[in-house]
Amino acid sequence: MMGPAATVFDPVLRPSGGDDAPGAWDREDGSRPSHSRVTVKRLRDGIASVETDEVAEEVPVALVYNGVPHVVMLATPLDLEDFAIGFSLTEGIVRSPSEILAVRAHNRSEGIEVRLRITEERFAGLPGKERNLTGRTGCGLCGSATLQQAVRHPASVGAGAGVSMADLRHAQEELRARQDINLLTGAVHAAAWVVPGKGLVHLREDVGRHNALDKLIGVLAKTRAPRNEGFVLVTSRASYEMVQKCAEAGIGFLAAISAPTGLAVRLALETGLTLVGFVRGEACVVYAHPHRLHEQ
Repeated sequence: MMGPAATVFDPVLRPSGGDDAPGAWDREDGSRPSHSRVTVKRLRDGIASVETDEVAEEVPVALVYNGVPHVVMLATPLDLEDFAIGFSLTEGIVRSPSEILAVRAHNRSEGIEVRLRITEERFAGLPGKERNLTGRTGCGLCGSATLQQAVRHPASVGAGAGVSMADLRHAQEELRARQDINLLTGAVHAAAWVVPGKGLVHLREDVGRHNALDKLIGVLAKTRAPRNEGFVLVTSRASYEMVQKCAEAGIGFLAAISAPTGLAVRLALETGLTLVGFVRGEACVVYAHPHRLHEQ
């Protein structure tokens, strides 16, 4: 389980020095938009029209630890400090938020650089684990150098929250209503933290499903949310990496709108995580540890 965070957070992305150059899509305040308006030709029922449309943005995001570049991921340029914290935790770079001493995001002409300062003990374990490929938008394991890095076995999760079918149904309704970027663009995934009796507490969106989950885990670390009080709902399939990230964060219940993979099911069984797929209205399929899901 994660300990309390001791991280320093910048509230906004902004240029921080003379080497920061604005990109083509930068706003006046130096931040980058999550979506942009474009002119399109729309064809419908044999009739063509010229209209405007909203498209989701993705930018290269470089994660740099103690001055050493580690990986470049493509991500939606929102909540990047949450993303960096969640990625650091779920990838085993740090073991708890207290080992992240500072995190800052800086605009660059080619993308965004997120600089993290971690404890020397954790940084000493980082060499040899560098990801040698750019992480693509839909990739969870891109750049892992060894099989041991790619397929990890987290410790068993805790008792976890009890969840009812009504909780799942209400969470779906809230998720659809609060996916602001996806409502505009139709192009991003979401990961939500839901507490039974309280509803949807946190939601993060990104073009990559793994990024959205890392962002969510990052904000859970920042807010010190007890992992045994809620569950995660994602708008994607439940691949191995999604189960692995939840288990690394001590989350005992993962529900997905789509299907899981076989490796994801086996990891859920191994770690004690409740894995639910095909969450659609009043229906779902429980693939592992059904004791946390109650019919009423």
